Amino acid sequence: MRRLRKAKIVATLGPASSDALTITALFEAGADVFRFNFSHGSHEDHRARYDIVRAIEKKMGRPIAILADLQGPKLRVGQFVDGCAMLVADQRFVLDQSDQPGDATRVGMPHPELFAVITPGQTLLLDDGKLRLAVEESDGNRIVTRVVVGGMLSNRKGVNVPDVIVPIPALTDKDRRDLDFALSLGVDWIALSFVQQVSDVLEARAIVGQRAGILSKIEKPAALKQLDDIIRASDAVMVARGDLGVELPAERVPREQKRILSLARKHGKPVVVATQMLESMIESPVPTRAEASDVATAIYDGADAVMLSAESASGNYPLASVSMMNRIIEEVESDPLHRTMLDAQQQPPLPTHADAICSALRDVIRIINAVASVSYTFSGHTALRAARERPSAPILCITPNLQTARKMALTWGVHATVIADVTSVEDMVSVAVAVTRQEGFGLPGQSITISAGMPFGEPGTTNLLRIATISDAIV
Repeated sequence: MRRLRKAKIVATLGPASSDALTITALFEAGADVFRFNFSHGSHEDHRARYDIVRAIEKKMGRPIAILADLQGPKLRVGQFVDGCAMLVADQRFVLDQSDQPGDATRVGMPHPELFAVITPGQTLLLDDGKLRLAVEESDGNRIVTRVVVGGMLSNRKGVNVPDVIVPIPALTDKDRRDLDFALSLGVDWIALSFVQQVSDVLEARAIVGQRAGILSKIEKPAALKQLDDIIRASDAVMVARGDLGVELPAERVPREQKRILSLARKHGKPVVVATQMLESMIESPVPTRAEASDVATAIYDGADAVMLSAESASGNYPLASVSMMNRIIEEVESDPLHRTMLDAQQQPPLPTHADAICSALRDVIRIINAVASVSYTFSGHTALRAARERPSAPILCITPNLQTARKMALTWGVHATVIADVTSVEDMVSVAVAVTRQEGFGLPGQSITISAGMPFGEPGTTNLLRIATISDAIV
């Protein structure tokens, strides 16, 4: 099975998509990566879904990526006597470190780290920004605020602090347990939530090593100040517009989305655009026109992947959501303007052998009208650098490493297949031609390009570019 598009789809699994028939249907409809949200569900739930996805992968003969999304250090208020309280504008409201249930005048805040850094003049946003508090006093034990925007506040609602880096660990105790479990399963990607600084990524890297790719979710304004370093330290990034849109003015989110996309493209790191992409399809079988345009904009901007959250995890129309996203992507990629926009966003190559080869590769594909660009890779590095160039031909990634093939399911334009390693240039050309035909990318007489690293099997050695013609014989 091969997709007729280059951008990828990440679909979140949940209560509405936990059985084998539904997950199979989601894959057939276009899902390339399945996200397991560790904010919800038990380890047993995730294990069952993992086994289903791997069984589907084996049946379909196509690598499928699994993304484990850690909950992260989310700040939350404590509980209320009546389960909730009405905060009235211009009244005083206190957050303290007491574990006593709260009321309309105060509530506990079980995060001592916040009390250590908050100062008068800062802002607290509650319940995804629906309520806004202005900090007037803080003595290390209590935060006295004035309600700017009031409303009903219920137990355990989230708190966002846009003005300061809160010194909380990037990985909570729960995250560490979930991370150990996810790695023991064999997931392909680990998503880090609420990354604030590059040290958060490095802390996770020390645990994960090379067992999985690290995807940093950009959802804190603090992360934008270290964006270049965070992207360098990560294997991929996500524009997580939920919390980012809470802590930033709404009008700044599109601008920052484009900046993240551009920087990720510069460094050749896959980038996912997420949150509220087809939100109305949680309840409706069709999206709003604005949502369709939102997905399309991400594709025109060159995103590697777009993501569905509640739409596929708990909504009423998970299959319709994936099908709609697939159709939007295919429609955009058939538009000549799409290629024009990708070319306009082209980043200068870095002064490396790999970028020199892949920059030339892009021009060769266009000049000879190659039907596929074959990348031999063990680590995925060659295919990633080729994808950075956004060539007009699909990238056929040939690797002996199943883990690499699975990870490539997140990368723009890459169709990965697992083949035993080659030992000579002659073998490389023969296998490239045969796989191109077998996977349905080309016909006899058509041209392909081949990129690889010599000697074979050594990561990061991309230094070879060949042109080959597909022959009648299949090796």
